[in-house]
Amino acid sequence: QVQLVESGGGLVQAGGSLRLSCAASGRTFSPYDMGWFRQAPGKEREFVAAITRISQSGISTYYAESVKGRFTIFRDIIKNTVYLQMNRLKPEDTAVYYCAATNSPHLETVDGYDYWGQGTQVTVSS
Repeated sequence: QVQLVESGGGLVQAGGSLRLSCAASGRTFSPYDMGWFRQAPGKEREFVAAITRISQSGISTYYAESVKGRFTIFRDIIKNTVYLQMNRLKPEDTAVYYCAATNSPHLETVDGYDYWGQGTQVTVSS
């Protein structure tokens, strides 16, 4: 079992930045691929970004088109934490952000993840 706890959400003006953190406990999360998703009111949960576990080929990252160039996902193995740095935020980025862990290759689908955090609210004002 892996427990995930997100933090770092809040209220920010458009154009501002936030860094979300997702701390893992229970088991080391290094064997897992990690993802960030978000869900706005009345909408389905959607993929934001993912980062693979460390392997011989290194680490890979993936982003939704809507956040490419603005968001960066990275992980700290020592701290058992994955981060989402969000820059140039837009009002349409407003949502509850969730981190998740998986061992499956389907990194961009909600159903591909085994463990989820409780979410952190991000609100971007115009």
